Amino acid sequence: MGTEDGEGFTADREGPVREVTVAPFAIDPHCVSNERFARFVEETGYRTEAEAFGWTYVFAKFLPADVRKRSPRPTEAPWWCAVAGACWREPEGPGSGLDGRWDHPVVHVSWNDAVAYCSWAGRRLPTEVEWEYAARGGLQQARYPWGDELVPGGEHRCNIWQGQFPIRNTGEDGYVGTAPVDAFQPNGFGLHNTSGNVWEWCADLFDQVLPGMSMRGGSYLCHDSYCNRYRVAARTSNTPDSASGNLGFRVAADFVPGERQG
Repeated sequence: MGTEDGEGFTADREGPVREVTVAPFAIDPHCVSNERFARFVEETGYRTEAEAFGWTYVFAKFLPADVRKRSPRPTEAPWWCAVAGACWREPEGPGSGLDGRWDHPVVHVSWNDAVAYCSWAGRRLPTEVEWEYAARGGLQQARYPWGDELVPGGEHRCNIWQGQFPIRNTGEDGYVGTAPVDAFQPNGFGLHNTSGNVWEWCADLFDQVLPGMSMRGGSYLCHDSYCNRYRVAARTSNTPDSASGNLGFRVAADFVPGERQG
């Protein structure tokens, strides 16, 4: 795992390339969808941290002008707006909803929310080692889950930003926001969207010094001009109570021979 690719970010500690042993495990072919998360909430009454805090981050261009104007923005990433009332069931704030997006990945979920879901489902978050092994799909040191070329033969294989970030997204891959969890063809292990669509929480601390949990895979907002972290070896982090409109998760489990994984 890891990379020494010149396109990588040294500060993210993507490298060096090293050999790692991982025990057999099972992992979901795609992220947890809005439909699946809704069943969890219906059965448990769970309230996400974004709902408890009363706000979460939404990409500015998804919002009406009046909401953009009154929503605070972080100086270091002004394309995000802190939207009051935004949450997993109202992704762009009050009045928005999930019609047409029940098969899209749930977003605005923190690491703590993801762990709560896993506890209910009898699953767990994948480790970074497991995630990267699965995301590679059996390829050795390929930059993406399908190979080294981002758009082989002109075919888009993932949901990322096309155009000039953050001004204009042409949507050439078919999406400007999230895509269905099983959009695009799967990798060699049958996993969908391990590049782009939404960032995915992992079980690990990002670093022994920095206070954050690891995230992998990149999202629909990633663009080569500033964040090409849709590469398989790429990684970043966030605090365990953080949430945003491009962050979700998939689940994993220890593999038990003879046990049906579902």
